[in-house]
Amino acid sequence: MSILKRIKPAFWDHQDLISGPHKALFNFRRIWYATVLLTSAVVLLPLITMAVIDYKVTQHNIESAILLRTARLVSNTQRTISFFLDERRAALRFIEQDNTCEELKDPERLTSLLEHLKKGVGGFVDLGIIEFSGLHVNYAGPYNLQGVNYSRQQWFKEVMERGVYTSDVFLGFRRTPHLVVAIRHDLPEGPCYVLRASLDMEKFNDLLSNLEMAGRGDAFLINREGLLQTPSLYHGKVFEKVSLPVPEYAPRTRVLEWKNASGLPLIIGYRYIADTPFILMVVKQKEVLMKPWYETRIELIGFLLASITIVLIVILGGGTYLVNRIYLADQRRVMILHEVEYSNKMASIGRLAAGVAHEINNPLAIINEKAGLIKDLLSLKEGFADKEQLLDPINSILASVERCGRITRRLLGFARHMDVSIQTVNLGDIVQGVLDFLDKEAEYRSIAVSVDIPGDLPAIESDRGKLQQIFLNLINNAFAAMEDNGHLAITAKTEGRDFVSITVADDGCGIPENDLKRIFEPFFSTKIGSGGTGLGLSITYGLVQELGGKISVQSEVGKGTSFTITLPLKQEQKER
Repeated sequence: MSILKRIKPAFWDHQDLISGPHKALFNFRRIWYATVLLTSAVVLLPLITMAVIDYKVTQHNIESAILLRTARLVSNTQRTISFFLDERRAALRFIEQDNTCEELKDPERLTSLLEHLKKGVGGFVDLGIIEFSGLHVNYAGPYNLQGVNYSRQQWFKEVMERGVYTSDVFLGFRRTPHLVVAIRHDLPEGPCYVLRASLDMEKFNDLLSNLEMAGRGDAFLINREGLLQTPSLYHGKVFEKVSLPVPEYAPRTRVLEWKNASGLPLIIGYRYIADTPFILMVVKQKEVLMKPWYETRIELIGFLLASITIVLIVILGGGTYLVNRIYLADQRRVMILHEVEYSNKMASIGRLAAGVAHEINNPLAIINEKAGLIKDLLSLKEGFADKEQLLDPINSILASVERCGRITRRLLGFARHMDVSIQTVNLGDIVQGVLDFLDKEAEYRSIAVSVDIPGDLPAIESDRGKLQQIFLNLINNAFAAMEDNGHLAITAKTEGRDFVSITVADDGCGIPENDLKRIFEPFFSTKIGSGGTGLGLSITYGLVQELGGKISVQSEVGKGTSFTITLPLKQEQKER
C-alpha cells in the first residue's frame, strides 16, 4: 500500500449520491478544505505579519545603529585631527609672539626652537622663516631648503592672503609628501615674515591608521579635488584619485549609503575639517557589518518556517480528525437509517410472508381434502381396474401438499420471530431452519453443506429472530464467495461453562488481509459491482453485540473464510 493511501482519510473519496439538494452539506472534502484554509489563515496570517514587521523594525534599528556608530567615529576622529592641527598652529603662534624677527632669523635660535617643539609638542619635522619676498632666509631641519624662493608656490600665496594656512599634502621642493602649517607675522608697517613648519606625516597618518573599525573599515583624508592625502587600505595610495565621489559640503558629520562600481553597498561617513583643505572619510562595507544580522536572520527565518510547519501539521491533523469524526458520525447516522429501513423491510416481508402462507394454506387444505377423498373413494371401491394407476398421482399430490405445508409453517415461524423476544432456543434447529430455505440453491450449485452440531449442545437464551438473521447473512455470504461444487461446514461446541461457539466456514475466494480489518465497517463491501451493499456483516456484527456475543473472522485468499460466533448460554431480559 502506498504512503498516499495510508495517510488519505476515509472521507476523501466519499460521494453521497442520495443527498439530494443538500449535497454540499455532505461534501466532506470541501468541508476539510474550508476548515484547513480558514484555520491556517486565522493562525498564520497574524504570525507571518508580526514576523515581517519585527524583521523590518529590527533590520532598520540595526542599520540605524550602524549609521550612528559611523557618525560618532567620524566626529571623534575629526576632533582628534582638528586638535592635532590646532595644537601645532598654537605652538607656532606662541613662537611667533614670543620671538622677535631678528631672533627667528638666528639659525641657532631657530634650531633650538625646533628641538623644543619636537620634545614639547611633537609632530614637527622642520621650521623655517620666509621673508615677504618669498625667500627662505632661515631653516632648521633635515633638508637643504635655505635660499629657496617660494613666491610662486600656492601655499605661500594662501598664507600671505589669509594669515594662517594649513596646506594639503604635496611634494614641493623636497619631492616627498609633506604637510605645511604657516603663520604670517605682521608689523605695524606691514608683514615681516612667514613662520612655516612641516609636520611629521607618519605621526599624522597614525591618527587614522590606529582606528579600530568593524566592517572592513577604512579611514582616510582627501582634499577638495578628491586626491588621497593619507594612505587608504582599499581606495588607493597618496595623491591617487579616490574611487568614491567627493561628498558635498556639510557643516556637520554626515553618513550616507553608496554602492561602488562592483555593486558593493558601502557606508560612508564624512566630515569637512574646518580651516583645512581636508575631508575626513570613513568607509565601511555594509554586508560585513550586517553579517551578524544576516546569520541571525537565517535562524529567525528557520524558526519561523519550523513554526509554520508545526502549525500546519497540527491544523491538517486536527482538521482531518474533526472532519473524519463528522464523516463517521454521518456514516453511523446513515447506517442506523439503513438498519431501521432494513428492519422495517424485514418486518414487512415477514408480514407479507405470513399473509401469503395463510392464503396458501386455505387452497392447500382444500386440495389435501379433495385428494384424500378421492383416495378414500378409490380404496373403498372394489373391482376398479385403474385403481393403482390413480393412487400413485394422488399420493404425489398429498406429498406435495405436505411439503408446501412445511414451507408455509417455516414462513410463519420466521414471521412470528420478527419481534424481539428472549427465549430458550436450540441452535441446531435454527441453523437447520435457515438451511431449509437455501437447500435448493445448494442443490442447484452442487454445494455440499455439512452440519456438525452435537445433540447434547445446551440450549441458549437468546432472540430467535436475530439468530436467524445472523446465520442467514453468514450463509448467504458464504454461498456468494464460493464457486459451484464448493463446501460449507457449520460446527458448534461449548466454550467453557457459560458460552457456545458456532463456526461457519467455506472454501471460497477468501478475503485479502488489508480488507479483514474493515469488513465489519458500514458500506464496506468486497462485492462491488455484484450487488453488495456493505451492510450485511455490519448488521450481523451489531446483532451479535446486542445478544452479548462476539464475532471473529479468519481468512486466506484462495482457501476460504471462517466466521466464529461466541454466544452466552444465558442472557438477561432487556427492556426494549
